[in-house]
Amino acid sequence: MKMPGVTLSYKKCTMNSRIIFWYIGVSLLLVSALMLVAAFIACATPGDESRIPLFCSSLFAGAVGAYPLLFIRKGDHILRFQEGNAIVVGSWFFACLFGMFPFLMYGGEFTFVNALFESVSGFTTTGASILNDIEALPRGLQFWRISTAWVGGIGIVTLFSMIMRGNMEKSALSGAEISDVARLSFRGMRSASFANRILVTYVSLTVVTGVALKLTGMGWFDAVTNAMSACSTCGFCTRNASIAFYANPAAEMVLSVAMLAAGANFGLLFLSFVRGSGRNLFKSETFRVFLYMVIGSIALITGDLLMHGGYQGLGPALRDATFQVASITTTTGFATEDTTAWPMLSMAVLLVCSLVCGCSGSTSGGIKIDRIILAFKGIHNRVGSSTEPGTVRAIRVDGRPRDARQVGDALGYIFCYLVIVALMAGVNMAFGMDFTTGLTASVACIGNVGPGFGDVGSMANYAAVPDFLKLTSMLEMLVGRLEIFPILYFIRALRLRSAAQALRT
Repeated sequence: MKMPGVTLSYKKCTMNSRIIFWYIGVSLLLVSALMLVAAFIACATPGDESRIPLFCSSLFAGAVGAYPLLFIRKGDHILRFQEGNAIVVGSWFFACLFGMFPFLMYGGEFTFVNALFESVSGFTTTGASILNDIEALPRGLQFWRISTAWVGGIGIVTLFSMIMRGNMEKSALSGAEISDVARLSFRGMRSASFANRILVTYVSLTVVTGVALKLTGMGWFDAVTNAMSACSTCGFCTRNASIAFYANPAAEMVLSVAMLAAGANFGLLFLSFVRGSGRNLFKSETFRVFLYMVIGSIALITGDLLMHGGYQGLGPALRDATFQVASITTTTGFATEDTTAWPMLSMAVLLVCSLVCGCSGSTSGGIKIDRIILAFKGIHNRVGSSTEPGTVRAIRVDGRPRDARQVGDALGYIFCYLVIVALMAGVNMAFGMDFTTGLTASVACIGNVGPGFGDVGSMANYAAVPDFLKLTSMLEMLVGRLEIFPILYFIRALRLRSAAQALRT
């Protein structure tokens, strides 16, 4: 059937589903390999009951992942944008789906919805949990839980694309997963090169943090898992009381530095510390604004805690304010105090921090400070142009010019982000949450922060949330982790494909 006045190329709208499933198979093999590592840790731990769930889940994920590699011929197909985007969305979906099987097979608190929630929360580095007794989990399952966060921090597709031979493949895959705003700081650098630098920096930061935590007195298992969680800015911990369990100021200082580093652009960290150009990081306007936000938030909360929070000395107030600001601003979600008991100003500051969050090219979620700066400068430029017609004003961030399209992208993203926050907060409240819990849970899920306030505060969890709201929260986590537009691109590609098929017939 042909429709007059409508031109739609079927060839341009189709996606090679065989090649998409081939790459999704690779991502499942990566998931299977990580499950196998967790299974070996379970075997090395006497009496660990997660051995069989982890081994069986690894075999299942490996078999499903190997199928397309064995029976689908990849060939020399060049990935197009819509296919790369579909691979990214599909890989995240299937990784979360298969990642729940160790939890589901283990049982206990893990119903189907709860197991899926824990898997999605881990892979998206949200760190929200349904577990009331984390310490009851066997060591192998605890390691798997935090492994999902560590892989999610670097990006599932970015990680497995490192094993691809062709630079075009790497660029297509990592380019679809790494947002445009993250690459703006590295003009002329290919997506593959940027992804390689992220990986080197990520692994190095995790190793350094793990060793530093061990030196503060933590055992090796806790040091490694907390380092993985901090550098992925997830906030999963092996202790029910989170970092408050250790009551260790040195460990809190190490984790604060690690979280703030993980909230910075990893490309800048690479140039500053791996390459040895120590001044690059602090030359960045974006990073300086990020630090100003962190320092200002710490100062405000410290003062508020001293005046209205019942703190008797500057030291304890500064310690708790510093750790919680570092944790929430980077969307990690570690806790040393119950922030729901803090004064209103302190909670308001933390809520703003959980909206803005870290820098692009980091493992943190949220809107990102880069977009806030770009949007602010765009608005300032628009006001200046209106009051002084004929004046040409260049918009620059980190010394590089930004065009109107990039400003529009930043404003559009912020608008979409806030609309989703409002809509999902409305859904939360419609299904029984109070205003504070409903709003902050929405902010925490799309920003991949984890804890909010009210019933989902820093010392609480999502166990009592109705199953329907757990499902909507999972969707919000995925939308936030993929930064909204890949999901929209994928939905539009499916619609165009259906329309093209209809026109073809």
